[in-house]
Formats: sequence, structure tokens, C-alpha cells
Amino acid sequence: MSGNTSNGNSSAGGTTTDLRHPLAGLDPTPFAFTRRSWIDATPDSLYDLVTDVSRIGTWSPSADQVNYAPGDGPRVGSRFSGRNRRDGREWVTESEVVRADPGTAFAFVVGGAEDGIVRWTWHFRKQGRGSIVEQSWQLLRTDPVLGDTREDIQTLRDHMADSAESTLLALAEWIADRRDSSS
Repeated sequence: MSGNTSNGNSSAGGTTTDLRHPLAGLDPTPFAFTRRSWIDATPDSLYDLVTDVSRIGTWSPSADQVNYAPGDGPRVGSRFSGRNRRDGREWVTESEVVRADPGTAFAFVVGGAEDGIVRWTWHFRKQGRGSIVEQSWQLLRTDPVLGDTREDIQTLRDHMADSAESTLLALAEWIADRRDSSS
């Protein structure tokens, strides 16, 4: 995730329009991934866990101290902030919920729906007694806060993919531990 950098340098095409920036004109489309896992829980219960954004630090190696703005919750237009970590650095992001379909999908855009940098999406689909959970990341536009080279953006994408895999594994283990301890 990256910081909210609404600086007027973006365009609807998804690239920075500041021609002085080395990534001006870079197509963000290839900078995306989806990771999936089977988790022993229903889509509804997984949706409830994920959309309680204050819990993300329980599973994510990259984010914590996440909270909705007062009065907001898991609905389109709601905003939340969170602390992020990478390579010994920490920063706070602001995000906006752009999809909230209970038991099916939850998505938010880091930086806000209008001028965001990255979109995170969670999908939940029943399979057997559990669910397939997908976590996706898509770069929406370049921004100097993300780096100055294509390699910087690739490194960020790879780091976020590793973080998503760790998050899904930790979520599955957390659910299994709760189930085992209640038996």
C-alpha cells in the first residue's frame, strides 16, 4: 500500500501526467496479482473478518493500526486509515471502500476512489465446507511515492504479493487455531 498523494498529477488513463517524473506514461496494467487460498470458513464469516479492518494487523505482515473513520464501516464510500511497513519504513495510508458485497467481495482504493494509487480486492466463494478466498492488488497509476523506476514498481508488486500470501496463510491458521481451541 502506499500513501495518499493526491497531488493533481494523475490522469484518468492511470499514469502520472507530470512529464518530469521518470515513470510518466508507464502503463500500470501489468502491475497486478491475485493470490488465493482455501480457508475452512464460510464466505459470510470471512467477509465479516476481512471487513473489520481493525483486525488486519492480526494477519498482515505489512499493515496494522487500521481503523474506519468515526461512524464508517464496511460500506461503499467509507474511509479508513492504517499504518504500513516495508523495508524498515512506516507510513500511514488513507483508503476508501469501493465495493462491499457481504459474503462475496470487498474492495478499497488506497488514496481514495477518485485519485487512488492501488486497488485491493477480496473475493469469497464457497467450496466444500470452506471457501476460496482471493486477494488481488492492482496498480491504478504511478506516483513518485512508489519509486522512480519500473524496477521499483516491480519490487513493490512482488513485496505486496508476498504480503498477500502471508496474510492468507495467517488468516487460515488463525481460523484453524480458533476452531481447535473451541473443540
